Amino acid sequence: MTITVPRLDRLPAQERGITIADFLVPIRVSEGIGVRARHFALILAGTLLIALAAQVRFYLPGNPVPVTGQTFAVLLAGGALGFRRGIASSGLYLLLGLVGLPVFAGGRHGVEVLLGTTGGYLVGFILAAAVVGRLAELGWDRNVLGSIGAMLLGSVLIYLLGVPWLAVAAGQPLDWAIANGLTPFLAGDAVKVALAAGAFPAAWWLVGRRPGDR
Repeated sequence: MTITVPRLDRLPAQERGITIADFLVPIRVSEGIGVRARHFALILAGTLLIALAAQVRFYLPGNPVPVTGQTFAVLLAGGALGFRRGIASSGLYLLLGLVGLPVFAGGRHGVEVLLGTTGGYLVGFILAAAVVGRLAELGWDRNVLGSIGAMLLGSVLIYLLGVPWLAVAAGQPLDWAIANGLTPFLAGDAVKVALAAGAFPAAWWLVGRRPGDR
């Protein structure tokens, strides 16, 4: 019996590693500012997106974990920037919060946030951005089904780190952490995944319709 494993790579060799962010800055501008400056600008843009999305937040009654726009922003940034820039963007966001800038949810900052109940989600952002970014480099974001798969995987990785971390930080059993740090957010995350997954194929379609912009 032969088991067929689906190919992760969905692109020809010459297109691997290219993400939608590479089409955000026209070639004429890229040539003027330099490749490194262009990459740095895109990384900063991703970091700013995550920081702004973190300020969109509210708490469910009795829940220590806020509902924020961060997950959506992390998935967008990772998919748009790719593996290395996605890691750099989410990692820079975490670093800025740790050194004192009020970029975490509600304008919070400091090491105590990382060590607290939501610290695992913050670390999970980096892992999610890396995986979603790598899958985008392999072409997963160019159709709806592949994009949904990448976004779902990224969301799962965030919870795989966030939920056990919540249990330890709160001194509660794992089932409590699942009930408070996972279950209440599933419906909202389904909407976030759908929006993020739909955005990428649409963006690639627009790029294909306007090739002269490069």
